[in-house]
Formats: sequence, C-alpha cells, structure tokens
Amino acid sequence: MSKNNVPIPEMPEGYEEAIRLQSGSESTEDMTRLLDERAEGDTNLADWRRQLAAKLVSIAPAPLSKVLFAPGGAEAVSMALKLARLATGRYKTVSFCDSFHGATLDAISIGGERLFRDGMEPLLPGSLHMPPPVVPPSHRQSPAIEAMRDPDYLDYLMRKEGDVGAVIAEPFRYSFALHPPADYWKQIQRICKRHGALLIFDEIPVCLGRTGQWFACQLYDVAPDILILGKGLGGGIFPFAAMLATPALDIGQHHALGHFTHEKSPVASAAALATIRVIEDENLLRQARCKGQKALETLRLLQAREEGIGSVSGIGLQLAIELVDQRGRPDLERTGQVLHTCLANGLSFKVAGGNILSFAPPLNVTEAELLKAADILEQALSETRSIETGGRVPAPHANEPSQKEPLCTS
Repeated sequence: MSKNNVPIPEMPEGYEEAIRLQSGSESTEDMTRLLDERAEGDTNLADWRRQLAAKLVSIAPAPLSKVLFAPGGAEAVSMALKLARLATGRYKTVSFCDSFHGATLDAISIGGERLFRDGMEPLLPGSLHMPPPVVPPSHRQSPAIEAMRDPDYLDYLMRKEGDVGAVIAEPFRYSFALHPPADYWKQIQRICKRHGALLIFDEIPVCLGRTGQWFACQLYDVAPDILILGKGLGGGIFPFAAMLATPALDIGQHHALGHFTHEKSPVASAAALATIRVIEDENLLRQARCKGQKALETLRLLQAREEGIGSVSGIGLQLAIELVDQRGRPDLERTGQVLHTCLANGLSFKVAGGNILSFAPPLNVTEAELLKAADILEQALSETRSIETGGRVPAPHANEPSQKEPLCTS
C-alpha cells in the first residue's frame, strides 16, 4: 500500500532494480536487458497505464483527476494547448520570456528563448509573452521592465487582448532555481479565472520530487487547470510524459488530443510506477529537501570564499550559481571556462542565460557525490579566477559549518 492509500501492484521482477541502477555504474544496455527479460510473457502489462493514472491522481493536488499520457514532454505540451483551445474556444496564449516548453514548433512558439525560434518563423499565432516573475540579479533590466513582472501586467495584457485562452508557465524558472514572489501564482490564477483563461503548469523537468514535493506547484499551494509531467516520470529509462487536468476539462472524447505513437506505452507505465515506488520506499522527497538545503549551504560557503559568484539559489535538488564580473554583469567567458574545466573533471551541468550554472543531481545522489561535485566546482572556480579579482577570500572561521559535514541522513 502506498503512503497515499492507493495500492501499487507488484512490479514485474527487475523494474525497480533497473530504476535504481540509474545512479550506479551499470550501462544502459544492462538496464534495457533487465526490462526486456522481465517483460517477456508478462500478461499484466496492459494494466500498468490504468494503475499509473490512478496513482498520479492520488498524489496530484485536487482537483486534477483526468490523465492522458504522451511519449514525451513536447507532445504533452501540444495536448495541453489543444485542450485549452477546445475548452475556451480561444487560440491565444501568454507564456514567459526565458521559459522552455519543448522543441516542436508549437512548443518553441510559446517558449521564451530566441535560440529555439530564430529561423523557424512563422510560429504559432497568438503566442504572447511577458517577463518572468524573477531573474538573477545580473539579468535585471530597467525599472520600467522590472515593473512588468508584476501580475498586474498580465491583467493588463489580457484585458487588451480580450481573447487569451491559457497562461502556460513553469512554476519557477528551473535553470535559475528562484522562487517567485509570495502569492504570485495565486494572483495569476485569480487573473486567469477573471478572464476565463486556463492556467497550465509545465513541470516536465522537476515533477516527482525534485523540489522536495511531488509537484512544484504544491510549494505555492496552487492547483492549475492542467499539469504537464515528463522526464523523471519514466525514471530516466523510458521517454514518457503525462497531462493531468480537472474534471471540467474532460471534454475531448471526440477529438484527437494526442494520437501519438507509443503515447500509452504499458512498459513505460511500469517504469513510472516503479519510479514512484522507489521515491516512496527510499523517502526521496525528504532526501531532496534535506540534501538540497545542505547543498545550498555548501554553495553559500563557496560564494564567501570565491570571487565572482553573484548569487546562489536552490529549490530542493535544483540548484544554481550566478557568475558575474567585477561590475556585477554576466561573466560569460568565465562561465564557459568553468563548464569545460568541470566537464574535464567529471562534473556535468547546464549553463543557462549565459552565466548561470544550473545543477540537477539525481534524487538518489549520495552525500559523497555531492561533496565531490562541490570540490570539482571549487577547483574550477579557483583555476578560472581572473587576475583582476586577486586571491581567494579567507576560509570561514572554525565555528562556521564546513562543507565536509554530513549532508543528510535517511
């Protein structure tokens, strides 16, 4: 019995083993072999998708209780856009600059990064954008633009447009790992309701525990009309995604919202069920909160010792470091140097916005692995320190916490 009183049937032998192998040294071929061997002859696989839908509803915030599966995140975004059009009769959307929702034509239209849109025009009509609620200090703009981050700007935009069908957003910009202002999403939700628009949350990168909650929207006590899941849903083994919606949106029975190849894969559903079981059995929600907080403290100590770190931030096991020059502007050159130095020493991460080091370790990362990552990062920062910034800031006093202290206990 799960912690939410919804039973999960016994997995075919080997599925949970394959999920746990993700943090080990076994190859992808080993995991594929395990899944293939255990799936042969199993007569219950057709039921996994129904069991998974029930399980997702049990852990999702109410009233999200309708589920459609998709083979990937971009396809789930596409289904959400179709459903919003069907429900509202409107085609316009509002999304946020800097956001990412996938690489298909409809997804890059609502996405907020020029990198993916340039040369791909014409894009989806009616794709409106507004500034995100918060950005790192080195990315801030003029006071006039900063004022447009307020929810009132969305209200103004929707009044002027008059026919916006949906607002689609990440609950927080994942690469920046910054919380929006208090009650921001509650205000956005009220504005959406006032104008008859749906609120869609894209949680593809962080669903199922990365923030220390099953879903990031639970951090802000807001249940959207549509919730999009992906990436971790397949446990890192199968590409898999899902769209959860409220009962009021159960209106597409005679429309092809999806119709994608492998959109209801029973094998991927079994992998997702095994993933959820591992998260529950190993208490990974708590681990993400605890290890994430300790890792953030370690990064703050590093900030005190190293020049050029403008800010550090973290939400659960989603962490970020901002690298700036002496004037507080994005230090693009050093960021590239740090990335390549870390890669050469075995630490991989994403660079966002040109100067943000974005870290997303697996939920079952060990304390030793986090400490090793911190050591590699500190070495890279030391090696790439510019001559102008001078020497290292003195280390913390003995009574300050050390990054060598244990990060978390199970």
